[in-house]
Amino acid sequence: MFRELRPDSIAVLYDKKCRASLSRYFDIVFDKRLARFKLLKTFFVDFQGMNNAEMWRAHNNLIEDFRDYLEEVDSGAKEPCEVTKSNLLGLKIELAKRVLERCAFCTRACSVNRLKGETKYCRCDASFPVSTMFDHYGEEPELVPSFTIFTLGCTMRCLHCQNWTISQWYESGALYEPEDVAKGVDVARVRGCRNLNMVGGDPTPYLYHWLRISNSIKENIATVWNSNSYYSHPSLRLLAEWADIYLLDFKYGNNDCAVRISDAPGYWEACTRNHLVAKEHGELIIRILVLPNHIECCFKPIVEWISKNLGRETRVNVMWQYSPHWRADEVPELRRRLNREEMEKSIHIAKEVGLENFIT
Repeated sequence: MFRELRPDSIAVLYDKKCRASLSRYFDIVFDKRLARFKLLKTFFVDFQGMNNAEMWRAHNNLIEDFRDYLEEVDSGAKEPCEVTKSNLLGLKIELAKRVLERCAFCTRACSVNRLKGETKYCRCDASFPVSTMFDHYGEEPELVPSFTIFTLGCTMRCLHCQNWTISQWYESGALYEPEDVAKGVDVARVRGCRNLNMVGGDPTPYLYHWLRISNSIKENIATVWNSNSYYSHPSLRLLAEWADIYLLDFKYGNNDCAVRISDAPGYWEACTRNHLVAKEHGELIIRILVLPNHIECCFKPIVEWISKNLGRETRVNVMWQYSPHWRADEVPELRRRLNREEMEKSIHIAKEVGLENFIT
């Protein structure tokens, strides 16, 4: 059915630039390689009896060893090991559980004990509330069809949020156990979905749950970390060599706009750091939602930074679909859609800085 709904999802299979930038992802889609979480379960590590600092040290030291192992398996030089009871994915899960005790998944590091039901900025506790999960046909062509799961809550307050009923808890959602979600993912993969797309809101507050879900998935399916990029250093480390695709927003070209529109201090520093590490430990698609009157202050510095620091071949989605939602009328320039001049200017700038693999 998706061939009729999204013919570009087939055409993208012959797009050399897209295939080159996301080569491992496409190999997972066609079962030529294993998703990272599958290989993490075969990488033995004995972390029993370690304290928190020792576990983090072991984890960070083993990431490079795992990368060597992954490259050997990918190249055919080595067969993947058998799944082992104590493994690197299990270590990530245990570390993520400990983060929940003094929550620091996002840049705010609120430090509440979510295991005891405490909540703060994102209002997330230790449960896993889902708004919807379905086969999504509206994503980038290389992702379609994408089994997409929307969780409640968010680490930012974007006044123009199109998913505001989800991100700001205007919905109650339904609670799921990781094992039940994993079963749904397995079924989705069998019926043809290319990936598991983790989104919200934002997936960051539920990183512990996502890791547990991947531990229960039986099928080989690519994982897509679909985030606002406002996550912390601990989350950055836990995501390393686990997410196959980082589908990251690059919202603002400076912190003033990030604070004024999304209540996100330090956004530029967190966002740029997380994009750099994403490129190192997975494959990357960047989304830039072009905002009215934010071409010079945001769009231009964003694409300049991408071209200089991530490479001209980086897969970038320049998005023109902005429309006022939620409390957008509180920001004067966000009360309207983009005009034709702004659309054309964004394309001109993207080409001017040398981006070679962008879509609109």
